[in-house]
Amino acid sequence: MERLDPRTTHGTPDPPTTQGGQGAFAGGAPAGRFDPWSYRDDAGVTGVDLVGYKVEASDGGIGKVDRASHEVNSSFLVVDTGPWIFGKKVMLPAGTVNHVDHDARKVYVDRSKDQIKAAPEFDESTDTDPAYRDKLGGYYDDTYSSIPPGTAR
Repeated sequence: MERLDPRTTHGTPDPPTTQGGQGAFAGGAPAGRFDPWSYRDDAGVTGVDLVGYKVEASDGGIGKVDRASHEVNSSFLVVDTGPWIFGKKVMLPAGTVNHVDHDARKVYVDRSKDQIKAAPEFDESTDTDPAYRDKLGGYYDDTYSSIPPGTAR
């Protein structure tokens, strides 16, 4: 049996949309396209300093925001995971941010702890390197396409 590429629609409309042309998931990029380096319009991030906010993966807390970028088409969070993965820092592209709860000072991302733990290692000396950004963006794009339909984002 031929293996199907999860990023290809294979005969279905490209991809299912809700009213307003948004992707199948609340807050998704237009027409379901994952944009790793831009915050979603409805994530509640605009003009807010997220440093110090706690970060929640889809299956629990992963750490605190150590650094946040709001650069156009180049936004990201650097999360200090503390003891969770041995004090490692991870870079999360802005597109992984589902929403922000400012009252609770929490950032919710739509990836699991395991997906974040398996991401390419963060290195401050290469965080602006286009090759590193392509690798990281590609990794999270692949994990985006593997999220089952109907899963809360």
